[in-house]
Amino acid sequence: MGPPQLHQTRKIWLWAVAGDAGGDRPARPWTEIGGARRRPGLKPFKTWLYMVGLLLMLFSATMLPPMAVAWWYDGYAMMLPFAETLGATLGLGLLCWTPLYRFKVELRNRDGFVLVVAFWFLSSLLGALPFLLADHPDVRFVDAVFETVSGLTTTGATVLSGLDRLPKAILYYRAQLHFLGGIGIVVLAVALLPMLGIGGMQLYRASTPGPMKDEKLTPRITETAKNLWFIYVGLNLLCFLAYWAAGMTAFDAVCYSFTTIALGGFAPHDASIGYYESPLFEWITVFFMLVAMVNFALYFLAWRSGSIKPIFRDAEFRFCMKVVAGIIGLACWHLYWEGGAWGHSIQRGTFQGLSIMTGTGLTTAGYPVADHWPAFVPLLFLLGSFFGGCVGSTCGGIKAIRFLLLYKQSVRESRMLVRPSAQIAVKLGDHSVPDRVMQAVWGFYYLYIFCYCAFSLGLAMTGVDLVTAFGTTAACLNNMGVGLGETAGGFNVLNDKATWLMSLAMLVGRLEIFPLLLIFLPDFWK
Repeated sequence: MGPPQLHQTRKIWLWAVAGDAGGDRPARPWTEIGGARRRPGLKPFKTWLYMVGLLLMLFSATMLPPMAVAWWYDGYAMMLPFAETLGATLGLGLLCWTPLYRFKVELRNRDGFVLVVAFWFLSSLLGALPFLLADHPDVRFVDAVFETVSGLTTTGATVLSGLDRLPKAILYYRAQLHFLGGIGIVVLAVALLPMLGIGGMQLYRASTPGPMKDEKLTPRITETAKNLWFIYVGLNLLCFLAYWAAGMTAFDAVCYSFTTIALGGFAPHDASIGYYESPLFEWITVFFMLVAMVNFALYFLAWRSGSIKPIFRDAEFRFCMKVVAGIIGLACWHLYWEGGAWGHSIQRGTFQGLSIMTGTGLTTAGYPVADHWPAFVPLLFLLGSFFGGCVGSTCGGIKAIRFLLLYKQSVRESRMLVRPSAQIAVKLGDHSVPDRVMQAVWGFYYLYIFCYCAFSLGLAMTGVDLVTAFGTTAACLNNMGVGLGETAGGFNVLNDKATWLMSLAMLVGRLEIFPLLLIFLPDFWK
C-alpha cells in the first residue's frame, strides 16, 4: 500500500532503507516535516489510546451512584463489586492515559468511529464486572456481558430472573446502564472533552444515529451536546416526579424513569410495569414513551423559540405519529374483534404497541404469550419495532425518517415511470434531499435487512426454532428487548453461542451498522 498523497508544500513522504550498511533490515517509511523525522501511523494509535483512557476514567465515575445505593439499602458487602469495578476501570484508564497525558490530540473523522466502537466494546466488558463480582446474582461471564450490553444499548433483554429478590444496587445499576446508554455516554464526553482542549465533533458524528449527523443545534458542538443532555436529564426528572406523585416508591420511580426515557426495558420487578396492575402507571409510561421517541433536537428548537410549532412542523414527526397511530389503532381494533372490551383493548393495545415499537420493552401481564394474545398482534408489533421512532431519539429500529425517505423515493420512481424525462426531487418540507443522503439511506436499509437475516440464520444454527430465531433477532437488533417463542419469558434459555451472537446484534443495532462496518474496510485504514 502506497503512502498518502499529501500537500507537497507541507509534507514530503519518502521511502528509505532504515537499516544498517548491510541492508539486513526491512525498508520502512519515514516522514520529513521541517527537518524532523518520525514514523507515520503512530499518532492515530496514540490518539486512540489517550482518548480510550480518558473515556474509561469518566466511565469509572459511574460506579459511584450504585455504591451509594448499596450503602443505603444493601450494606458494605454489596459495595465491594462496584468499588472493585471502579478501581479496575480507573486503573486501566490511567494506564492508557498517563504515558500520553502531554500528547496533543487532534480528532479526525476516522478517530471518532474507532473510538466509539472501541469504547462501546470496552464499556460492555468492564460494565459486566459488578454482575460477575457480586455474590447475588450468581451469573456467568457470557450472561454478565449480555446483561451489560442489553443495558447500555437500551435493549432491555434480560437473562436474570427473580428480580424482586435481587439487591437494590444491582437493580439500580441495570437502570443506570439504560440512562447512560440512552443518549450515549460518548455524547456526554463530547460536552466535557473541550474543557480539556479536545474537540468532539468527530465523536458526536460517530455516536449519533441517523442520516442527518452534520446538523447542529448550535454553532459549537460542545453546546449541542450540553443542550441534548440537559433535555435528557430534564425529561428523566419529570418522568420520576410523575411516577413518584402517582404512588411509586422513590427507588422504583428512579428505575422506571431511567428505563422509560431511555426506551430501555429493565425493570426492578419480574412482572415489569404489570407489577403494579395500575392503568395510571401505564398511561404515564405511554406519555413519556411518546415524548422520548421524538427527536430531542426538536425540543431544543421549541424551547429556544418559545413555541411547540417546530415540533409539529417537522415532517418526520408527523409521519412517525401517523404510522404509530395506524399500527396501534389496528392492534386495538383486532383485540376488540377477538372479544375484548373496548376500554381494555385500547389500554393493552396502546401501551404494548408503543412499548414494542419504541423499543422500550416494558410489558404488562400476559404479553406476549400466545394464550393471552392473538398471534396477529405480537407479529404486528414485531414488524413495528423495525420502524422505531424519530432519529435523534433514544429508540431503536431503522427510524422513521429513513422510511419516510424511502416512501418518497418510491413515489418519485413511480412518477418517473409516467414521465421519464421529468426532473423530480425528493423533498422534506421545502428542502430537497441530496442524492448522497438517499444513497446512504438505501445502503443502510439493505445492510440492516441483511444483518437481520444473517443474525436470524446464525441463531437458527445454534439450535433454536425459527420463531425464536427471527423473534429474538428482531428484539436484539432493533434494541426492543421482548422476544418471541422460547425467549418470550426471558433470554436465559439461549445457549452460550446464541447469547454471544445476540450481544453482538445489540451492539450492531445500537451503533447502526456503519461504524462497525467501517473498521473492517481496508480503505478506512489507508
